[in-house]
Amino acid sequence: MSHTLKTIQVGGESPYEIQIGRGNRLGLKPMIPAGVQKILILHPGTMGKVASEIREDLLGDFEVLTAELPDAESAKRIEVASFCWQLLGQSDFTRSDLIIGLGGGAMTDIAGFVAGTWLRGIQIIQIPTTVLAMVDAAIGGKTGINTTEGKNLVGVFHAPARVIVDLDFLTSLPENELRAGFAEIVKCGFIRYPEILNIIEADLDRVLDPFSDELLRVVELAIQTKAEIVSEDFKETGNREFLNYGHTLGHAVEYVERYQWRHGAAISIGMMYAAELGRLSGRLSDEVADRHRRVLELLGLPTSYGAKRWESLLAVMKRDKKSRGNMLRFVVLDDLARPTILAAPEPSLTYAAYQEIAG
Repeated sequence: MSHTLKTIQVGGESPYEIQIGRGNRLGLKPMIPAGVQKILILHPGTMGKVASEIREDLLGDFEVLTAELPDAESAKRIEVASFCWQLLGQSDFTRSDLIIGLGGGAMTDIAGFVAGTWLRGIQIIQIPTTVLAMVDAAIGGKTGINTTEGKNLVGVFHAPARVIVDLDFLTSLPENELRAGFAEIVKCGFIRYPEILNIIEADLDRVLDPFSDELLRVVELAIQTKAEIVSEDFKETGNREFLNYGHTLGHAVEYVERYQWRHGAAISIGMMYAAELGRLSGRLSDEVADRHRRVLELLGLPTSYGAKRWESLLAVMKRDKKSRGNMLRFVVLDDLARPTILAAPEPSLTYAAYQEIAG
């Protein structure tokens, strides 16, 4: 049974819809943009069966190919993109054809990158299958691949034609994956919609139940956060940077851990660090800073990191795309739902904040 629960509009130069529902990954035919003849579905091995179901659903009206890519961050490599370009070239995909990205955040990233670079941009429909992808990676048109120098250093801005969020995918997601994805939902609670934090604190079991109204509500609010911010600022020249709350240190943790950590776990550490930066710079109250630890620990996410890792993390952050001319920039909070930028903080402050989370 397929039904739509909510539709969220993303504005800007290339507006599109995010459709939140249950069982809505099938029945896509009416949503395929006019003029499309060929469709390539990119998916990880775990989604092979679903990719076949979507293909069967679309056959008859379209020529549909499927391609299995490596799982998780190993998909986000230039060699994988090159394989996809080869497929598109051999199958004569034109600018009016379509890619479907089916999978978690890494899959929607690589699919978006391939779509954005083939013939300087062909259409893509994203079908995210994890919490992280649903509330973050699949929305907003920021695509990227990793290099040996760091994460997401190569990429393009390329808005999807549509995003299909099917909450039924979450019923088979392992609970630790579900919890890790919640880091991005918590982020949205701190930077824009504190209602998210209230719901999590009120009844954790309900909010982690894939069938509950509470889960639907926090997912919807997190998507709304991203949709509103990217509608205002598609290319990250202004407020879109606020979506990086917790990500400056978080991405450095991922890099130092050679991408063996879940993204959400790393972002949890990053938010704890941002909270301490806010507190020590005199911007953020103890109450809101302490709430970070309370909410993240409630979800079973990590809140401290190795005491001897600071120098390694600092080196990675200085190379990160969020630093400008070697000047570090952090998103911090003045209060709940009041994000701001802390640019070029004193080295003594960045070090002291890290000591607060060093485990």
